[in-house]
Amino acid sequence: MSLAVPIHDQPILGMTTRPRVGVAKEYGNASEFWVEYPSGLVDVSRKVHLPAEGEANEPPRVAGLLDIAVDGDRVVRLNPTATAYVIVDMQNFFLHPDMRVHPTGLACVDPILKSASALREKGVKILWVNWGLTDHELETIPPSLVRGFQKSGRGGFGAEIPGGWGRLLMRGARNSELYGPLQDAYVQGEKAGTDVWIHKNRMSGLWGYQTALDLYLRESGIKTLFVAGVNADQCVLGTMVDAYYRGYDLIVVKDGIATTSPEGGLENVIYNAGSGYGFTTDSTRVAQASE
Repeated sequence: MSLAVPIHDQPILGMTTRPRVGVAKEYGNASEFWVEYPSGLVDVSRKVHLPAEGEANEPPRVAGLLDIAVDGDRVVRLNPTATAYVIVDMQNFFLHPDMRVHPTGLACVDPILKSASALREKGVKILWVNWGLTDHELETIPPSLVRGFQKSGRGGFGAEIPGGWGRLLMRGARNSELYGPLQDAYVQGEKAGTDVWIHKNRMSGLWGYQTALDLYLRESGIKTLFVAGVNADQCVLGTMVDAYYRGYDLIVVKDGIATTSPEGGLENVIYNAGSGYGFTTDSTRVAQASE
């Protein structure tokens, strides 16, 4: 005899498998809110509240807002001027064949270029969030992190890498530059005023009381983040979870993240990104996004 599954024994945040809402639903408060409609639209633009009384119809398209198809049979409506694309650690140290073997990371390059180009055209800021240490910061990094970047007790942060790569993950070092065409894309975008380079000194770009990334996002009025980069279950996840805790909206570009971890590492991040932290999509749907 089979037993019915208890009503509370369900995924608490199973957004990717959750049926569409039967009636329009608002989440949040007066200033920070989303509205979800029976059509599958999830409006995170914070532009239109549900009416206090009467039937809540889906609002008409507003000029300047962007609709992105995401997993779970949903469409996310966002404000491009309040949105940024956070691309984490796509650096030579993590991707260049002379540094390591990371084929899945290299496979993210074209999808990131594709999605970043599309979002630039829509007015979304492109933020390259990378390791970039100073000598002072070498004195403040906790021992667990120092040990994790060493091999057999040798090397690690600030150590000279043979072959002209410079000191490990230090600001201005060749190994700290973006990989190949990504560096070129950043340089062009920086000149155009669309791309910004932001240093980090921990796995997460948003750890602690205040970081350069969080300061930039708040001063720029950013609410919604697209996320991509490597490694998915390390620095990308750390940044993503801290962003979630701070109340940013999250949309993970699935073909733009990868990891060197064993099977399950990437899948876990993608599952939780779509099931709890926010939404998941891919570079093709980003490129197809309509205003």
